[in-house]
Amino acid sequence: MSKPPLPPEAVELLSRPNPCVMATLRSDGAPVSTATWYLWENGRVLINLDEGRVRLKHLRRDPRVTLTVLAGDDWYTHITLIGRVSETYEDKDLADIDRLSTHYIGRPYPTRDRGRVSAWIEVERWHGWGEMKDNDQAGG
Repeated sequence: MSKPPLPPEAVELLSRPNPCVMATLRSDGAPVSTATWYLWENGRVLINLDEGRVRLKHLRRDPRVTLTVLAGDDWYTHITLIGRVSETYEDKDLADIDRLSTHYIGRPYPTRDRGRVSAWIEVERWHGWGEMKDNDQAGG
């Protein structure tokens, strides 16, 4: 696995509104994965969670997280980001979820009656596959 910074072609892929799967750890250590929106910004990842979601509880207990971003037009090409949540805060005015929603669906987030929490993920390692295969992988 490689360490940041990521090469320009990986940053370009991460800058698009691609499908993404996030894995967190339950209290018994079992991994749990779920689809999520993300935003790549200055070498970090912004995610936003409904305040009632179990994955928020997981991240508060254990900040380790993995995100796998699939190239929207070629699922074989993907980048996995491994890191930890370094910051969480209440998204009081829903500005962060609106940014994510606009990035993915072109308009502000439609559900306005539930609290949201933003989280920044610091990337510690990464690996790519397909068109994004990095040279630090075995067989790279």
